[in-house]
Amino acid sequence: MMTTLLRVLRYSSNLGPRFLLFLVYSVVGIFFTALSFSLLIPLLNVLFDKVNVTGIEPLPPAAISVDYAMAVFRHYFSVVIMQYGKPAALLFVCICLVSAYAIGNTFRFLERLLATRIRTEVVKKMRAHFFGNVTRLQIGFFNNQRKGDLISRFTSDMGEIENTVLNYFKAVIKEPITIVVYFAMLFFISVKFTLFTLIVLPLTGGVVAEIIKRLRKQADDSQQTMGRMVNILDETFSGMRVVKAFNARSYILGKMEEENDRYRQLNYSIGKKNELSSPLSEVLGIIIVAGILYFGGRLVLNGTEQLEATTFIVFLALFAQIIQPAKNFSNGITSLQKGIASAKRVFDVIDLEPVIENKPDAKILTSFNREIELRNVSFAYEKELVLRNISLKIEKGKTVALVGPSGGGKSTLADLVPRFYDPTQGEVLLDGVSLKDYEIESLRKQMGVVTQESILFNDSIFNNIAFGMPHVSEADVMQAAKIANAHDFIMQTENGYQTVIGERGSKLSGGQRQRLSIARAVLKNPPILILDEATSALDSESEKLVQDALVNLMRNRTSLVIAHRLSTILHADEIIVIQNGEIVERGTHEDLNRMNGLYRRLSEIQKMEA
Repeated sequence: MMTTLLRVLRYSSNLGPRFLLFLVYSVVGIFFTALSFSLLIPLLNVLFDKVNVTGIEPLPPAAISVDYAMAVFRHYFSVVIMQYGKPAALLFVCICLVSAYAIGNTFRFLERLLATRIRTEVVKKMRAHFFGNVTRLQIGFFNNQRKGDLISRFTSDMGEIENTVLNYFKAVIKEPITIVVYFAMLFFISVKFTLFTLIVLPLTGGVVAEIIKRLRKQADDSQQTMGRMVNILDETFSGMRVVKAFNARSYILGKMEEENDRYRQLNYSIGKKNELSSPLSEVLGIIIVAGILYFGGRLVLNGTEQLEATTFIVFLALFAQIIQPAKNFSNGITSLQKGIASAKRVFDVIDLEPVIENKPDAKILTSFNREIELRNVSFAYEKELVLRNISLKIEKGKTVALVGPSGGGKSTLADLVPRFYDPTQGEVLLDGVSLKDYEIESLRKQMGVVTQESILFNDSIFNNIAFGMPHVSEADVMQAAKIANAHDFIMQTENGYQTVIGERGSKLSGGQRQRLSIARAVLKNPPILILDEATSALDSESEKLVQDALVNLMRNRTSLVIAHRLSTILHADEIIVIQNGEIVERGTHEDLNRMNGLYRRLSEIQKMEA
């Protein structure tokens, strides 16, 4: 537990000096608060007419101790009572009491302010580290990981961590100091009574420790359940049309009810144990106070202990002040369990290393000059091969199209070129150099990708087209939109290029979304284009407009085109037919039609459908 907690705290800069400063603030604040209680003794003595001052006490030599503070007080108290009388002494004690309490609370404020600063800084840096590492991970990670669970770790788990940091400083660090200082004051008042309390006080700690052991596993289960609920929310909101179209509302509600009920049961169990520790420790504390009251009261009444009744009352008041810090400490320890479980879930993601990353001596790719080559490439997502022994060259300036039945491996092959995945066997080369030898960022800078699904963001049209390309002018964005035949419909929107298009472009039609994606690729102006069924979401009219733009765009560029509609790739320099992960045919449109093979059958089927 401590290893995880210390790792969380290391996200704070200058943790060592800040931690020492926190201790100084805490000790000084607690000291003056405790001192204010000790001032109740002379106050009660004045009220009960127990003051017996025969002369001015001498001022002691300077020292840092309770004895010195009390000696200084007695000196000035004796001066006031001798010169001005008991009413002035009462006022003096009240002023000292208020001053000590004010100083204590000032340092308490500084201590809490410092703890809050550390807490907010830790969570900010952890969130940044978490998000930064997730964006480094390979595409395959997101195919296997529930998005809702990732969101839950970023939000719910981070909230628990924030509470954990605060509890650590307030309960685990400060409260033990409070207990130690108060016990020092108790020892100063009566060693015998204090030893008695030390014998019976561990009973509280033993009961609470047993409760803590039962919390750890349930805390982890609770956070995992929350992750599943967030995932159901994400999938439901994203797929609401399908949910309603298939009357699947009852099914979704059932899934959510199951997880929601499990979360309720877990949190109820955690809360029950957490809340049990507080009244238990409080009842045990009161039992101990009653025991001290009985034991000490008899000694005072019998006169066997050299202890005044007023001093005994202050002793009880001081000991009563220990109960709350002890309760806070036990509650803080129990609440830490949930925070530690959340921290482990966050660190599970932070500790993931990307499968695809730059070599230490990776080359910067500045230009594409000759060809892209796939040499004896095979690929498997898990065990079963999706691509088998693919060899292919794409010369600069040529357009190569990939066609074939769904699930044949076309998109997977295209994903190897920008190095979204690395081949299981073989290698992909650019200008004769393995892609693994290039810096990934410089490699992808040479490529523009338009996917089958339009990936847009809840932002303005301008920012969606200029995505990832800072400092572009509005004229450049408009030109790219015109090439993609998107300018006209953009100007018809409410705010033109500054119109916000909603989550995933929900305010636009499918064809409009796709044309914005194409405009984004046009603006990047890359030498290599990867078009993954880029026109599949368009109606016939929009398809013709965009296809004309794409033909112009691909001219004098190297293009890898995945096409479902064969009519869009008639002018490709080479058409590769892929079936079951293998190249079964290759050639121009005319060559493949003469072969009377799979390509011709696909072409004839599409003619019949048209």
